[in-house]
Amino acid sequence: MGFGITDLKKGTVFQLEGEPYKVIEYSQKVMGRGGSIVNVRIKSLLDGKVLAKTFKGNEQVSPADVSQKTVQYLYNDGSSYFFMNPDTYEQFDLPADELEGKTGYMKDGDSVTAQLFDGRVIGIDLPKNLYLTVTYTEDVVRGDTANSIQKDAQLETGITIKVPAFIKNGDVISVDTTTGAYRERKKD
Repeated sequence: MGFGITDLKKGTVFQLEGEPYKVIEYSQKVMGRGGSIVNVRIKSLLDGKVLAKTFKGNEQVSPADVSQKTVQYLYNDGSSYFFMNPDTYEQFDLPADELEGKTGYMKDGDSVTAQLFDGRVIGIDLPKNLYLTVTYTEDVVRGDTANSIQKDAQLETGITIKVPAFIKNGDVISVDTTTGAYRERKKD
């Protein structure tokens, strides 16, 4: 069961020559007589290579047999991140470079979603928004509390993001894991 090339929206996972790919950019050009061309940038879920690909007209692509499983993040040694399947206690690791942009949001013991292809873990998905504690941010000078002022705040996972001036040490804030943007302070 394939699906049409116009379904290759950003984030879609499909199979090409036996390998799973995720669409990272999508654009469609409509040609004369109702035909169309779809240009996509796709990323291999096995080795992270990014390719540009053009599909024409009514070509079909195969969905990738990617399943998802909730796993627990255990720890990292700097180059690899270690996870455990809570049902089987089986452990696996992923190289840090395959987790680009995600490592700063994981705390030891957190549950995350693993993507599996042919039983092999090929990636990790984080919740869209996460609550993290501010471990260090400078106090703002009195009278300098306009909402437009942003300052750096270090979070419990070690990353630093921009937050509004009123955020203090120990505040729990919601962070968008795709952009790294501050969303809101958690209400008590």
